[in-house]
Amino acid sequence: MRENHPNVRYSPISKSSHYSPGIGFIYVFNLIVGTGALTIPKAFNTAGWLLSLVLLIALCFVSYMTTTFVVEAMGAANAVVKWEKKSRHANKEVRSVNDSDTDGGNDSATDDRALLVSCEPDESEKLFAITEVTEMGRMVSIFFNGFGQSLFYIAMCLYLYGDLAIYATALPVSLRTVACTVPAPNVTQNESSAPCWYGVDSVNRINAYRIFLAGFVIILTPFTFFNVQKTKYLQIMTSLLRWMAFTTMIVFASMKLASGKVRTSVPVAEFSGLPSLVGSCVYAFMCHHSLPSLITPIQPKSSLYRIMALDFILILIFYALLGFTGLFAFDNLQSLYTLNFDVSETANIEFFHYFLQLFPVFTLCTSFPIIAITLRNNLRALFRRTDPPSTCDRLFFPLLAVIPPVIIAFTTDDVTFLVNITGSYAGAMIQYVVPATLVLCARKETIFTFGQFVPNVHSSPFRNRWWAYIVLFWAYVCIILVTANHIINKK
Repeated sequence: MRENHPNVRYSPISKSSHYSPGIGFIYVFNLIVGTGALTIPKAFNTAGWLLSLVLLIALCFVSYMTTTFVVEAMGAANAVVKWEKKSRHANKEVRSVNDSDTDGGNDSATDDRALLVSCEPDESEKLFAITEVTEMGRMVSIFFNGFGQSLFYIAMCLYLYGDLAIYATALPVSLRTVACTVPAPNVTQNESSAPCWYGVDSVNRINAYRIFLAGFVIILTPFTFFNVQKTKYLQIMTSLLRWMAFTTMIVFASMKLASGKVRTSVPVAEFSGLPSLVGSCVYAFMCHHSLPSLITPIQPKSSLYRIMALDFILILIFYALLGFTGLFAFDNLQSLYTLNFDVSETANIEFFHYFLQLFPVFTLCTSFPIIAITLRNNLRALFRRTDPPSTCDRLFFPLLAVIPPVIIAFTTDDVTFLVNITGSYAGAMIQYVVPATLVLCARKETIFTFGQFVPNVHSSPFRNRWWAYIVLFWAYVCIILVTANHIINKK
């Protein structure tokens, strides 16, 4: 067996933390369906309904495939951790025997026999059982070399930077829409210079946006210096708000369509909108970086892949419903779908108007500190900083996590552009490249350690290695197409 991995400890979660597959189904659904879905109707509008539908289905399938890769790698990581703990225990017993052995004639044979702890095929279920949370960063440290670990943390940090920039932009945009009394102009190019309040010409819409952004930074960024975790009640509250908001938007858009106000000139396929569509869909299906903490407590896990497949099928239907109702109900779709619902679009009920306009504010205020803390911790891992952090680290890494996305947010209020860049590049790395390479390395490691006749009970349904290669090729094609479209559109 090869040299033990550093800092590998086995500490299973307590039974009190377990929950049923039904609860796990809800948690995974809520994890995937977030504020990224608010950009889907706009992406449908720029890419056309047929191209959007085809690509949405394809991206949903590939995203499901890569989630099964993550689960398989989690099983392999748990097996490696348990095996190395068993090996260390065997080493201690060997040293104890050798210390008490006065003959000293058969130390090597005893050592070899003690290290070769049996692993029969019928024991593989216990060995590969996912009983401990192995986050993506920990799995990378087990299966990747130093260079691969650095690439992973760079990709993760870039994605989280983009995530924070999107959050820091979407929140003040929503506040500006509610606060400004002068209606927003229809021509996007003139929106920044248009006044925000009647009689206050010195404050235009972009200045109002930056004022709200400054307040957002002052109130929320201090949380980055502390440890803040999601609580059960916070998850329940945000989930209820999310479901209420999305259901309300679908209902009001459907009511508009039922009244005969159907948009007639709907594009079928516009390849110039491909970057927006890929970025929005990749971002909307993202769950891989948080999957281990939600999957591990599920008991039993025998139906895990069926539950996840049902999640993705329902989310696909939900996204298609959201995108198509918005596409055919509104002529001029905003980058954040909630901004389309003024008072006239909510049956003149002001409560729903303000609720939908402020919905991103409710959810992003709870998510921003958590994402910022996650980025802070990943930056520390990238720079190989060890615990406990020094006073300099306590100041430097929170600032390094917050300042770049805030600067980006101050320079642009275009949420669609940020989603395109984040989803198309860093998102594709985290959702496609990392799971595919992780499962290939995990399979190689488990075969080396346990042999090819010890099966991983959490092996992906897409266990043929060519599926992983297809995912890598898919990621390559998506990045090339998106980059080419960016270049062509600039010309």
